[in-house]
Amino acid sequence: MTQIEQSAVPAPGGGPPTGGSPAIERMRQLRTRWPAGEGVAVFNAAYLEVVERVAPDLGRGGFDDREAAALLGARCAERYLSAAETATAGGRPPECWRPLLPCRRHPGVRPLQFALSGLQAHVGHDLVLAVVDTCRTLDCEPPDLEGEFERVGELLALLEERIHDELMPGPDLLEIADPLTHLVSSWSLERAREAAWSAARTLWRLRGFPSLAEEFRQRTDAGVGLVGRLLLTPCR
Repeated sequence: MTQIEQSAVPAPGGGPPTGGSPAIERMRQLRTRWPAGEGVAVFNAAYLEVVERVAPDLGRGGFDDREAAALLGARCAERYLSAAETATAGGRPPECWRPLLPCRRHPGVRPLQFALSGLQAHVGHDLVLAVVDTCRTLDCEPPDLEGEFERVGELLALLEERIHDELMPGPDLLEIADPLTHLVSSWSLERAREAAWSAARTLWRLRGFPSLAEEFRQRTDAGVGLVGRLLLTPCR
């Protein structure tokens, strides 16, 4: 079974605990398994804080939820959670998530870099497959989801804002020539979203050619992972 066709991975332990949406509860579980400030844990903490504040029902309706924006957001979160839980269990997550694993304790990589590398993987890979997942579930075409794609993009913009506000060193600690300044200014969420939308439409058009579609997914995954690895270039 290809990555494109894989169904959602159930929450560990037979289902999520009560008291929150399944996606949020799984993010909380992941938070307890990773040391704070390392690799995927930094992205997970930022993601969790944002969804708890602005999307507390993320994924609560399950994958039969017919509201397209809610379904797209849930599918996107599911792709991330599946990758994170695979990595936690010692498996091989999608290539775009792998750079955060060997670098997670590198003293020269700052928390901001981990968060942006995670956001790059989530937008460039997870969001792409989430659009295809949602189109299959709702029997629609990607253009039918353009408005919903923008709504999910607003959540991602809030996530990027939180990452910058909380993790960007202050001007007293960061000089204009600091390599971190260059890395941060070289990456654009808007451009990443544009590339994700193009990739999703292309992948959807290739659905009648499974081998080509899987090859395209793998190349997209690898390309996103390359950018993510560059974002983790040690800066001190």
